[in-house]
Formats: sequence, structure tokens, C-alpha cells
Amino acid sequence: MEKRILIIDDEENMRHMLTALLNESGFVVDAVADGVLGLQKIEEIQYNFIFCDIRMPNMDGMTFLRTAADKLENSNVIMMSAYGSIETAVEAMKLGAYDYISKPFKTDEVLLALRKADERERLKNENIILKEQIKEIAEKSSFGNMIAKSKAMKSVFKLAEKVAQYDTTVLITGASGTGKELVARGLHYGSNRDKKAFIPVNCGGIPEALLESELFGHKKGAFTGANKNYIGLFEAANGGTIFLDEVGDLPFLLQVKLLRVLQENEVRPVGDTQSRLIDVRVLAATSKNLEQEVEAGHFREDLFYRLNVLPIHLPPLIERSEDIPLLCEYFINRFNEKLGREISGITPSAMSLLIQHNWPGNVRELENVIERAVVMAEEDLLVKDNLPDKFLNDNKKQCHQFEDICSGFSIKTGKEILEKNLIQRALEATKGNRTKAAKLLEISHPSLLSKMKSYKILL
Repeated sequence: MEKRILIIDDEENMRHMLTALLNESGFVVDAVADGVLGLQKIEEIQYNFIFCDIRMPNMDGMTFLRTAADKLENSNVIMMSAYGSIETAVEAMKLGAYDYISKPFKTDEVLLALRKADERERLKNENIILKEQIKEIAEKSSFGNMIAKSKAMKSVFKLAEKVAQYDTTVLITGASGTGKELVARGLHYGSNRDKKAFIPVNCGGIPEALLESELFGHKKGAFTGANKNYIGLFEAANGGTIFLDEVGDLPFLLQVKLLRVLQENEVRPVGDTQSRLIDVRVLAATSKNLEQEVEAGHFREDLFYRLNVLPIHLPPLIERSEDIPLLCEYFINRFNEKLGREISGITPSAMSLLIQHNWPGNVRELENVIERAVVMAEEDLLVKDNLPDKFLNDNKKQCHQFEDICSGFSIKTGKEILEKNLIQRALEATKGNRTKAAKLLEISHPSLLSKMKSYKILL
């Protein structure tokens, strides 16, 4: 694709010389005598490069730069002058010029300035393409405000993106701190209800005596202290989404009333005789095993099946340790902005400790650890000493344990002891699930079975 150059100079000989030189170099060249004519040209044509003299009649080069600023974003402007100074060059750069050459100049200087400008343009375009690629990758590796690159979480994101489009009930399960509310928010804002309310409710955080009124509202005089009609959270979410967090903590009596809401799409405020139709999408989450709760008689079976229309399970962080570096980068950037720091990353030794940790608090615990580390950091990298003491103690404990169980100097024996220890830890972390344990250990399932047999590891 041909590149276009505009020459703005009041000297006819200079215009002629530059036009001949640049035409010979393969450029399409236009030339005008002052800034006013230059403005007219850039209104008509998009130029890759502009050579502009500083001293000219009608409109000088500096005035041209100021006047045309909003039209020169995609053009590299190279200023020219026989009366130049460092101050003039700096001022031209501030006004948007890319380069500055002094007259008289050799042809090599012109071509060198063009090559530099062309390289800048190439890098600029590559940067734009790279940003688009990063954005595309991020979109494929994220859902709502969640990011991940592990296969397990990408499967969650793919399912959630599909589920978000449909007005159906979703049950989100997973340990505390895995991001259940973030998934719920992603489902809401990825749906056609995104302009309406998203109302989260912690079913275990509201006193049982107040929970029915909070959810369904009450009529004036329904009970002592009910001085006026009160709209419940289900009605407040009308047209939008209500998120029932820790739904497994819902009292048994309210489970019956919630089931009616899900079946009939209506609520009856406390003390009222009339039910009210509502249009609310219900998303629920729990860290409990509701099937076990049903078997124990603590949760209604019919409600469980009504909530569990489309289940989404979030794996614990220990099962997706490959996400830890990505999450760390995300949290560092966030806390840099929040706390006014300029942390650029984490040392390998500190990252190793983070990856080895069991993370009982999951992503929420990781977030808190990174915030603390950013506050404590004295350099631009997070180091081991910025992490809580328990990380260093866990590391020392693991080293001592290995030294205690591995006497002697045999590499073969040490390898076997280490393998057995890692397999036992993986099986413990996955509660005996050999398929998941094999993924954690990054070995095949048959290989795991073979090693378990060899090391006499029983479930």
C-alpha cells in the first residue's frame, strides 16, 4: 500500500527537491506553500507523513500544528527550519510533532527521519494489534469480573456464558471464597435483565425472625413494630435478579415459601391476604452439599430440585493452581491503583510458596494475601518476606518433614518418598478423586493407579 507525504514549505526549490527525492523513494507526494493550504489538504487526504516548515507566510508551522492537532493523530509530522533551536524543537514536540530536522539538510537525513517515523508507525500498529489480541484472550479467559486460564474454570465460564442468556434458575456451588457471587453477577449482567436490579441476599446473615419480612415484605400492623408497608427484596428485584447466597442456611419454614415463589412467580407479604405477581430471576449459591442436607432432613428435596435446574460448580483454588499467577497479576494491578503503589510482579521464590499453599480461603484468601504483600513491599517486586509468616513456616515445615523422612543420600529413595507424599496430598485434597488427583499431579490416570499400587497407597 502506497504511503502519502505532504510537504508544507514556502520555498519552491525546497518543495521541488523534497518531492523529487520522495517520489524516487516510492512515496506519493503533495506539496503546498503554507499552513492554510496544508489544512485544506489534510481535510481531503489522510497522510502518513508531513514535512512542515516553521517560518511561512499566512500560517506558520507552529500555528499549523495547533490548529490541526485533532486531524494529525494518524500522521507523523516532521518539522523543518533554518532558524531552529532546542527550545523550538521541544515546543514542536509538545504540540504533536514526531521529529525535527534543521535546514540545510542532506538527503540521508530526510530518509533517516522517515525510516524512524515509519518504524514508530509499525510499532504503534503492532501494539494496537497486540492489545486487541490480549483483549480477545482475556475475553475468552474471563466471565464477569472473574479471570482464569485453567481448563476447569474455562469450562465454568463457557457454561455460565451460555446459561446467562436464559431466564432459568441456577444453583452455584463451591467452597467459601471461590467467587460464587461474582458468577451470579456475571449471569445477571450477561442477561437481558442487566439494566434492572441485582439484589444479593445472605440467607445466613439475617436473623430468622426478620428473614421472611426481608424477603417477602410485610403489611402495616402485621407485627409489633410494623409501622408501615414494607416491600420485600423479591419485589425490589422485580424485572431483575435476586441472588440467594448460602441458601442452604434458609430455615425450613421459609424453604416452603421460597418453593411457592419459584413455582407460582408470586409473593405474599407477611400479614397480607393477597399475593403479588413478580418477574424475578432467582440465582442461588451454597457452600454446603445440599444433597447431603436433603438426606439429613435439613433441606427440602423438592426445593433442591427446583433450585438445581442448572448447576454451576466452582472448584477450589488448590485444584486450579495454574490460575494463581494470573490472579496475582490481577490483584497486584488492582491494589497498585487502590494504594498508589508501583509493584511490577512477584519473585519466583514467593510465587512458589503461593502455589504450594493449600488455600482454605480460596481466591478471597489470595486477594487478602496480595493486598497485605503490596502494603508491606519495600521494592517493586513482592518477595517471600512480604507474605504472612504461615507461608514461610509451612515451607520450613515441609523441608524438615522431608529431611526427617528421607534419611541417607539416595536420589532414587528420595524421589520415591517425594512422589508418595505428593500423591497422598493430592488424594487428600481431592477427597479421594483419582481423576482430579491425576490432574493436580500432572500425570495420566493409569500412571497414578500404577504408582498407587507400587507405593501401596490405599483409599
